[in-house]
Amino acid sequence: MASFNLLRIGFALFLSATLLGAPACSEADGPGHLPLKRIADVPLPGRSTRWDYESLDPTRHLLFLAHLGDNAVVVFDTRRSKVVATIPDVSRVHGVLAIPELGRVYASATGTNQLVAIDENTLKITAHVPAGVYPDGIAYAPGVNKLFVSDETGATDTVIDVATNKRIATIPLGGEVGNTQYDPVSRHIFANVQTRNDLAEIDPVSDKLITRHPLPGAKGNHGLLIDPSERLAFIACEGNDKLLVLDMRKMQVTATFSVGNDPDVLAFDDRLGLLYVASESGVVSLFRVQGHTVEKLGQGTLGPNAHVVAVDSPTHKAYFPLEALAGRPVLRITHPRSQ
Repeated sequence: MASFNLLRIGFALFLSATLLGAPACSEADGPGHLPLKRIADVPLPGRSTRWDYESLDPTRHLLFLAHLGDNAVVVFDTRRSKVVATIPDVSRVHGVLAIPELGRVYASATGTNQLVAIDENTLKITAHVPAGVYPDGIAYAPGVNKLFVSDETGATDTVIDVATNKRIATIPLGGEVGNTQYDPVSRHIFANVQTRNDLAEIDPVSDKLITRHPLPGAKGNHGLLIDPSERLAFIACEGNDKLLVLDMRKMQVTATFSVGNDPDVLAFDDRLGLLYVASESGVVSLFRVQGHTVEKLGQGTLGPNAHVVAVDSPTHKAYFPLEALAGRPVLRITHPRSQ
């Protein structure tokens, strides 16, 4: 942990002094400088249709991408920088989550209102599980071996037992559910309830709603990422283009930043303390997280519909599937400019 902190500090000093040549972007700054360099644009299979979530298995160096418009999960080998498989028949796939300890990937097939289980060794579908009305984001609670699936339209979280691949509970949340995440410190599940502008806290043992946390300044809080080491949660609000920083020790919003229009997916490089916020407009915002201090480093257009991002912390590479670049889908790979 000490080496990670030193790396974060060194990166922060280098980036501020060498690259930006000026203080980090302030709240008032619009799209402009984004301190990332493009490494490659790798062609992706299929049509120029919408992509959604992606999830990295760092042990197998496999990135799983939801090709929503083509009803498929695309598998990308990050070491060889090439597509190695396409898993078809995942209808209107939205969420995808790799769980290395299970050797399994789960994807939400919204077209059939199911959760699909995929074996990582064979890259074949092994199970279909009912998952509500509009299954979207997926979180895994390892201590109880359960999945919690955001049911956006059904206003619930669906609970699935990974040992049996059976639905075992449905938790009413009283509004449209955005992203759901597991917090390894509290061992609780947190879910954005985007039509109530609050964060629901769930006990994954009893599958009960514990409490709600109001989010002042939120409007359509959809994206969610938890940094357990610093006890911070980052909440992307698609209704007012804001990023909220939530102190999870006090459950209070401590900072608000402007981001690109219609923010969606967040990703975090925990080794450098870099937070990425990708938006439907193609604008990506980059933040530095150092302790409880969050600072905006830059913002700019990364590519058309660059609303999805995943980060491989050991290599610091970020992966953005783009719907159409020169008429075809590509995976844009970037790197922080100081590295």
